[in-house]
Amino acid sequence: MAALLALAPIVCGLLLLSALFSAAETALTGASRARMHQLEREGDHAARRVNKLLSDQETMIGAVLLGNNLINILASALTTQVLTRSIPGAWGVASATALMTVLVLVFAEVLPKTLAILRSDDVARFLSAPTLLVVRVFGPVIFTIQWIVRRTLRIFGVRLGMETDVLAAHEEIRGAVEYHHSEGLVETRDRYMLGGVLDLGEMDVSEVMVHRRSIHTVDGDLPPREFLTAVLESQHSRIPIYRDEAENVVGVLHVKDLLAALAEADCRIDTLDIPAILREPWFVPETTSLKDQLAAFLKAQNHFALVVDEYGALQGLVTLEDILEEIVGEIEDEHDVAVRGVKPQPDGSVLVDGSVTIRELNRALNWDLPDEEAVTVAGLLIHEAQAIPEVGQTYTFLNHRFRVEARKGARLTQLRIEPLPKAEED
Repeated sequence: MAALLALAPIVCGLLLLSALFSAAETALTGASRARMHQLEREGDHAARRVNKLLSDQETMIGAVLLGNNLINILASALTTQVLTRSIPGAWGVASATALMTVLVLVFAEVLPKTLAILRSDDVARFLSAPTLLVVRVFGPVIFTIQWIVRRTLRIFGVRLGMETDVLAAHEEIRGAVEYHHSEGLVETRDRYMLGGVLDLGEMDVSEVMVHRRSIHTVDGDLPPREFLTAVLESQHSRIPIYRDEAENVVGVLHVKDLLAALAEADCRIDTLDIPAILREPWFVPETTSLKDQLAAFLKAQNHFALVVDEYGALQGLVTLEDILEEIVGEIEDEHDVAVRGVKPQPDGSVLVDGSVTIRELNRALNWDLPDEEAVTVAGLLIHEAQAIPEVGQTYTFLNHRFRVEARKGARLTQLRIEPLPKAEED
């Protein structure tokens, strides 16, 4: 009995150490790296220690597990030795095993790990100093263990580098945004904005450009007065100027340059030298990513570029506003048309111009139509139908009903889209 009383404080102390190891393991693996990075920038020394531990997460976890197992085994061995003196034989071993299993499970595992999950960042910062000390003490042993583990896994064809990144940073951020949106902590608009930033590297300028059919161009060979009239008919401040044919763009006119030239000529329109006020056109490949093009716009301090294919043929134009709209949604000014080809109908259907992009439609109506195979709504219908539908034809896919309302040549100019009721979806 005296031995049991003497053993109790030792076992409690070992269980306390084991609880600290368990809490450290859970808290450090669950701590927010973004918050730790920000706290470190603000001068928080504990956050700096956490980031140092997370920089070599495998070594940190190995050291914590080694220390935790040593303590648990030691506590179990001491308890077994004492209890077998009072209860000889197998019953003593069984009693010690049952007692230590309950004590370790409740007080050294579940309780500290539950607390660590609830307050991961705070617990990680609090236990960062002792954990760092443990890592330094057990570092050589852990390195040896890692070497043995890697050699063993290599026998089965599994090769690990010294650093293994489980999740790509972008996918981790995207997953966090989607999770918090589903929990109601991130608004739909903010979700689209954050997702738009992440998508810039995955999208090409061809997916957001204004198609060449929709570009307003002006013939540079027109007389000055006719040229000025054509420019005033445009709603844009930058206008491509062509010669001979619409796709032969020879320059870009900025309205400010035109006004400055008019002022310099004392508003004598007939004396304007049109070629002298044109700016050099900037051509970019259609495969350029939005992220790279955004960086190019900022570097060149230019907001306007013409998009060409691999043969140098004009495909469309892209502006800084087009890229920013992929992040923040439509940016409208006093010259923009309020309705951009999306017209909700009283019966619940929506009339959509075929040139409307799928991303714009999803944002406007909070739908989730896929945009991997097509950019526009018309392109999506053609892709799914594997043909160019006739007017009046109806298709049902992706939990929506699509009806062709108007067609011009091979182009689908207007569609009627209706989300299916829940019963029809099933």
